[in-house]
Amino acid sequence: MKVTIYGSGYVGLVTGACLAQVGNHILCVDINENKIAQLKQGNIPIYEPGLDEMIKQNIDAGRIQFTTDTQHGVEHGLFQFIAVGTPPDEDGSADLSHVVAVANSIANHLDEYRVVVTKSTVPVGTADIVKNEINQTLQNSNKQGSFDVVSNPEFLKEGAAIDDFMKPDRVIVGTDSDRAGELMRNLYAPFNRNHDRVKVMDIRSAELTKYAANALLATKISFINELANLAEKVGADIEQVRLGIGSDPRIGYHFIYPGCGYGGSCFPKDVQALQHIGAEADFKTTLIAAVDQVNQQQKQVLFEKIFHRFNSDLKGKTFALWGLAFKPNTDDMREASSRTLMEQLWQQGATVRAYDPVAQDECTRIYGARDDLHLCANANEALENADALIIVTEWTEFRSPDYEHIKNTLSNPIIFDGRNLYDPAYLNKQGLEYFAIGRGDSVKAFN
Repeated sequence: MKVTIYGSGYVGLVTGACLAQVGNHILCVDINENKIAQLKQGNIPIYEPGLDEMIKQNIDAGRIQFTTDTQHGVEHGLFQFIAVGTPPDEDGSADLSHVVAVANSIANHLDEYRVVVTKSTVPVGTADIVKNEINQTLQNSNKQGSFDVVSNPEFLKEGAAIDDFMKPDRVIVGTDSDRAGELMRNLYAPFNRNHDRVKVMDIRSAELTKYAANALLATKISFINELANLAEKVGADIEQVRLGIGSDPRIGYHFIYPGCGYGGSCFPKDVQALQHIGAEADFKTTLIAAVDQVNQQQKQVLFEKIFHRFNSDLKGKTFALWGLAFKPNTDDMREASSRTLMEQLWQQGATVRAYDPVAQDECTRIYGARDDLHLCANANEALENADALIIVTEWTEFRSPDYEHIKNTLSNPIIFDGRNLYDPAYLNKQGLEYFAIGRGDSVKAFN
């Protein structure tokens, strides 16, 4: 099948690469000429494991191409996927200007039937906006055009996006057209052979499903984080509590790992957008608002532990920071807990020596050159001349470090662990002062 994808960011590139991998012919359209030039040369602007190899393979096979020509895009694909960004406005709502611009471009060149698919995460009612924009543009230009609009939200985890697309838990298709529904089933048939993963529903339900999924996962994270803070107050160990509740199959172990707050491009944006959707419908989303509030508070916890331990005086102190990305296997630092923490440390006159396996270029892009930020070549280099170690991202290479080296290198043998990677009792025996999230014993051992 021939598929056009508008937007060559994270969602667009993963979608295009995976659809091409099973034999479809993909044309990716983007208005950024430099990005398209780089993509044509096989240079991928984002980090996602396996994505660059897959794109290069399909470029060589002639199954994926890149262009800035919108007319070519409309002429190419029966399927017109809209995968452009929907950044949050100041009020937390999703900015649909790019989505509407694509809809207008499709209408300007629409000569035969097309399935217009909203792949971006968009508010409930966006498909109606897209449909109205196309119809209005056609009417203004006295043109006839045949099309259907479909909601097909993505469920991709950064760091595991290719597996998520190639082996999906579900494929949500929102449509009011039997024709479009059948075409979408055919498009996703290669990913649907084991059992039927395609869930066809009305458009607005499909649009809400995406927000509901992310909001529920964010709720689980904020719940375990709030419980972790309570556990610390009453002298309990949240890791033991986590194992106790996770063994209940109704709860499970996924997304109940306590830490220093969630970040990234999805959860924060979608939780805020869902609140705005509720407000637009004159409905107060009390629980969703609390999830957001708890997360904002959780991003303060590590700093508060550091500030308290160093007697409220961080001026002139240097901290080793392991992890910059909001989660492992990505270079994405949007809404990352590391950013909140570093900015608080800098405000108090501290210096940061940071290391991340892949996110250091992104950190430089965000903060530029600073005297109080040193990006190090490896984890051990970050420890040099540091007063303490802080862990913010649970990269695999941080899970079993040389504790003796850490103790001997740091000016003070102290670890602040925002992801609960280590056993407090073992570290205490190694002579390391250890502060984790919700682990009462880790604090009591040195108080």
